[in-house]
Amino acid sequence: MTGGRHIPSQPAAAPLRIALIASARHPITEPFAGGLEAHTWTLSTALRARGHEVTVFAGPGSDPGLGVVELPLRPARISEIACRDTSMVAAPWLREHHAYLQLMLELTRAPSPYDLVHNNSLNYLPVAMAPALPVPVVTTLHTPPTPWIESAIQTAPHCPVHFSAVSAHTAAAWRHIVPAATVVHNGIDTDRWKPGPGGDDLVWSGRIVPEKGTHLAIEAAELSGRKLRIAGPVGDTDYFAAYVRPRLGRTITYEGHLHQPDLCELVGSSAAAVVTPCWDEPYGLVVAEALACGTPVCGFARGALPEIVTPACGRLVEPGDSTALAKSVEPTIGLSRADARRHAEASCSMDVMTASYERFYRSVSA
Repeated sequence: MTGGRHIPSQPAAAPLRIALIASARHPITEPFAGGLEAHTWTLSTALRARGHEVTVFAGPGSDPGLGVVELPLRPARISEIACRDTSMVAAPWLREHHAYLQLMLELTRAPSPYDLVHNNSLNYLPVAMAPALPVPVVTTLHTPPTPWIESAIQTAPHCPVHFSAVSAHTAAAWRHIVPAATVVHNGIDTDRWKPGPGGDDLVWSGRIVPEKGTHLAIEAAELSGRKLRIAGPVGDTDYFAAYVRPRLGRTITYEGHLHQPDLCELVGSSAAAVVTPCWDEPYGLVVAEALACGTPVCGFARGALPEIVTPACGRLVEPGDSTALAKSVEPTIGLSRADARRHAEASCSMDVMTASYERFYRSVSA
């Protein structure tokens, strides 16, 4: 400091005690079942690294390094008579309902050992039961509107939940019932998703299900004359058998469900990433992962993708148009890999996301 008055440093804010409610459907561990699980792992790891006390409530088999308390996915004892009732639901749904109900009842106890509860699941009970909790409840909106959560929001005259959304697109989709969700883009660890050297082939990654449009990526790759490498869990075996497996061969290959280091190597050694949502993608974590690897993106301008992909790091075309997508491949490959990486660091990083959540947490718990 030169010549000015001394400005005392501000005391560091006290660490927060956070209860992070995860999805119970899949364990929060690698290889991740999907973007929601990867996001929860990244957020909890980053918050703990910044000094916060984080307890993750998640399904069995989750990474013990996260400080996990396993959700009690024990089935409720339902009588044969009740099972024959026309209102009986599928057993997995009932197990999840029972587990979240038990958890939320436990969290109603006062005094609470937490400063706030962050519901990062897709379940409606943390929203419906928020008025009974002695601490603020934050819920992140990860999907387009669902009837169960819309119903939960309306169970009290004034819903006390503080909502965030993973994109402006998702916030707008919920605006009719959540007028002011705070947008916090998902982020990835740019130290783990490292720049790669690029290559000649295209890559597609994600859950292999109809709404992710793997078959359209195959069509575009074939039209472009480039090889395509596919990676990710098979979420819909019928879809994979009908639309993906028959197209596999010398130019289209399935690399499997990869752990993060192997997936990073695959994406980073590709010329471009192809992203083909057939639904309104709420965020698109695979886009952030590709850009962090320095791999530019070509994809469909649907959902939140136009928020993430800029002309400097990708090309977007009309949704569903595999011919236009194929034509965008070569212009995409010509983009700067360094610019793609810089965009990821500035807009899609774990640090940016976590700092935003910290500000949000402190504003609701003040």
